[in-house]
Amino acid sequence: MSKATYKRADRVADQIRMEVADILMRKIKDPRVRDVTVTDVELTGDLRIAHVFVTTMEAGDAERDIFTGLSKASGFVRSELGRRLSLRYLPDVIFKKDVSGVRGDRIMRLLEELHGESEQQTQNSPDSEQRSTDS
Repeated sequence: MSKATYKRADRVADQIRMEVADILMRKIKDPRVRDVTVTDVELTGDLRIAHVFVTTMEAGDAERDIFTGLSKASGFVRSELGRRLSLRYLPDVIFKKDVSGVRGDRIMRLLEELHGESEQQTQNSPDSEQRSTDS
């Protein structure tokens, strides 16, 4: 039999992601924690620390308040995880801002600009004018 490449830490991280999203949506009463999406969880190999990546539509002071509320609620989230998951050691929960979406949007904009410039250059090139007269 071949050994699975899907590590236990990945499976546990995926379960933690689903449970934390549910806890934030249904159990947290803190008004600062609103409109938060859990995008990913990275778990250390020894399953002791869970880095929970979240994104929000807020910016500036409102975003700072959300992350303050999340850091205050991390103990509650951890205790809820303890009730829902059967793990020998419950990981510490650390909330982090997910910036991959912002980076991805910027890369897509840059690629679209490059694509637009290349189309413009091919339309304005002398070869394209010659091809149009030959047809």
